[in-house]
Amino acid sequence: MSRLAAISQFGQQVWLDNLSRHLIETGRLAQWLNDDAIAGVTSNPAIFYNAISKDAAYQSDLARLKTEVADPERRFELLVLPDVRATADLLAPLYASSQADKGYVSFEVSPTLANDAEGTVAAAQRLWAEIGKPNAMIKIPATKAGIVAIEESIAAGININVTLMFSPQHVTDVFGAYIRGLQRRADAGLPIDQIRSVASIFISRVDTLIDKLLPESEAALQGKIAIAAAKAAYITWQETFGGEAFAALRAKGARPQTPLWASTGTKNPAYRDVMYVEELIGAETVNTVPDATLAAFADHGEARSSLAENLDVAVAQLAALKAAGIDLNQAGEQLQQEGLKQFDEAFEKLIALVK
Repeated sequence: MSRLAAISQFGQQVWLDNLSRHLIETGRLAQWLNDDAIAGVTSNPAIFYNAISKDAAYQSDLARLKTEVADPERRFELLVLPDVRATADLLAPLYASSQADKGYVSFEVSPTLANDAEGTVAAAQRLWAEIGKPNAMIKIPATKAGIVAIEESIAAGININVTLMFSPQHVTDVFGAYIRGLQRRADAGLPIDQIRSVASIFISRVDTLIDKLLPESEAALQGKIAIAAAKAAYITWQETFGGEAFAALRAKGARPQTPLWASTGTKNPAYRDVMYVEELIGAETVNTVPDATLAAFADHGEARSSLAENLDVAVAQLAALKAAGIDLNQAGEQLQQEGLKQFDEAFEKLIALVK
């Protein structure tokens, strides 16, 4: 068994944080699925920019679309949605054999809609229908407008990957939106047993910011807070979906929203390059991993049931952070705004590429 496949023994899915026509057509994606138990795929504008700019397979279709479609954003969608559908088809056997627990591919609404709830809902519905695959997920950011759109989209029966979550407040807001959306659907007499959602909690960027804010007296917390916050989010997840509040929906077939660890490539070279994979392995979770981190873990990563370890230590670390005057919710808002800006810039580059 490969080192990556070993992670699945502890109940965690590993998803590839990359998508391109090259990965599909060369069989590399299928190889990861077969050999390393990769169980899903995520994408974003930066990923597609890299794919289109480097993969010659897109160029003939792009040239044709430039003569047929005036709107660059629509041109981009028509260029890459066939790859999303092809990936969904590649993952379909896993989706079926896991009873819809695994085998998802995610596609993101335009970052320009981050503060537009109505526009996000409309885009999610349109993309969901156009992809037309039950194992697709539409990515929506956890902004204030996004929280509204997430509830509406879940109520409409759309699978949602919530992105850009950084703080305890984001976690609470997103879990609540998911449950409200399911409840509205159940109250309307509509089925809820096939709806799936993941809550993408970003990891490494938290340490990147917090490490700079820590006073010298709390230097021992450097490189610790992102993992501690993820463990706290896991505790919140257990309390939210394992208790009475979710019991009635669970009885009707609803599944808990799945915590997903995102941004798990290590940004600080002083830290172990697979730290954010090794230290967050636990049941009923997902880790979406970029190629470089996948390769590093395949080479020297060690799988163990680490997420549930030292939860009391994580709580104490977060208490020490608070005592040092650092508000994780405030930091999360800053990180989300920075993330939105990065997404906007990546989308602008992408649209310029296909003009």
